[in-house]
Amino acid sequence: MSDLQRYIKERKERDAEFADGYDEGGALFTIGAMLRQARQSEGMTQEALATQLQTSVAKISHIENHADDVKLSVLSQYASALGKTLEVQIR
Repeated sequence: MSDLQRYIKERKERDAEFADGYDEGGALFTIGAMLRQARQSEGMTQEALATQLQTSVAKISHIENHADDVKLSVLSQYASALGKTLEVQIR
């Protein structure tokens, strides 16, 4: 089980509202969680990332917590700032 899967499982167990909405919005939550996890694995704070992207901490928080309304160009910039690349797949 990945760290992300473990986090989702634990969060569902302790937060009924999250569990109810997860299946409907799970993919969007997963994007935000992956972004947050990537940032944290690079040891970068939201503040540091916001500075690098020349944006606000509120915008970084919004991207990580509400990934349903984020353009691919913003996701690509986010990934690039972490030294990563963005890959999109249709299955």
